[in-house]
Amino acid sequence: MAFNDAMAGLKQMSQATAHRRQGDRTALAILVIAGLVMVSAVAFLFSITTGASNASVIDVITGMLSGSAESSLSIRDRIVIFDIRLPRAVLGFLIGGGLAVSGAVMQGLFRNPLADPGLIGVSAGSSLGAVAMIVLGGGVLAPLAHLFGIFSLPIAAFIGGLATTILLYKVATRYGQTSIATMLLAGIALGSLALAATGILIYMADDRQLRDLTFWSMGSLAGSTWSKVAGAGPIIVLSLLPLPFMARGLNALTLGEAAAFHMGISVQRLKNIAIVSVAAAVGASVAVSGGIGFVGIVVPHILRMVIGPDHRFLLPASALLGGSLLVVADVVARILVSPAELPIGILTAGVGGPFFLWMLLRQRSRLSL
Repeated sequence: MAFNDAMAGLKQMSQATAHRRQGDRTALAILVIAGLVMVSAVAFLFSITTGASNASVIDVITGMLSGSAESSLSIRDRIVIFDIRLPRAVLGFLIGGGLAVSGAVMQGLFRNPLADPGLIGVSAGSSLGAVAMIVLGGGVLAPLAHLFGIFSLPIAAFIGGLATTILLYKVATRYGQTSIATMLLAGIALGSLALAATGILIYMADDRQLRDLTFWSMGSLAGSTWSKVAGAGPIIVLSLLPLPFMARGLNALTLGEAAAFHMGISVQRLKNIAIVSVAAAVGASVAVSGGIGFVGIVVPHILRMVIGPDHRFLLPASALLGGSLLVVADVVARILVSPAELPIGILTAGVGGPFFLWMLLRQRSRLSL
């Protein structure tokens, strides 16, 4: 009898192991990430070689590797490539990666594939901070503008997003526990208040500021410089550094907060780090690019369908795919209505809107909503 019980137990263990192996997408995820690295390199080359320049791909690669005037690039081509296109590609990749990873973290935190940093008011708060610096930077906020210099706009956007987040936490946290449902509802309300305050600032702006705010609100990488990369890049990178270490916690959180707590995850600390990191990444991105929507929803959802929900692979893959997609979208926006330039936020909204609607209908059919 004991022998039969032991054999039955071994059989069940074998079946469970086979089932896990069948659903294991580790090898596929590693392959996809390796492929995305190559896609990112191709997107970079596509971005810096597309436009009104006679430089070939070989000339550009040679010029980048040599780093000197001895390459076959003319002085004009070097200025166009290294001072205009390259910072634009770097900034686009950082922003796309930051928005995509932020979306993946929010979806893991809310346990909802439709979640986005905009849902909890982070984007609206960041926009409020950036608009305040643009409109009041020559007046009330002039001391801050002089103090932080090129970092003033991303820092203002970060402060706006972080202030919204702190206020949100005060509303959603009770007895040391944060309610995700309350956070979502409060985020919608605070986002509306931030948008109202932004409207008041826009009403106060002069003609030049209104023109800047109009194009900024549409989302664009036009005017990208190494100064903007230096201003927003470090904030985005530093805010994303702790996120890969949260992968295990986000994986555990998919089973529920109680299950994650019993697995040894500090759920409250996980929420704190996630929200602050997302606020920093989204704030810096919004400050230099304006409103670029749907990247945080579309990219993680596509990858989740391909490589699964494991955040160990989902987060780095989101960074690579989000950055590549935004770089390519920027090139398309530049050539679609050439010689003019289409704001990239319009392009992402035009493509992301129908995709989001498809996702919503797909979720409704699954959940019988």
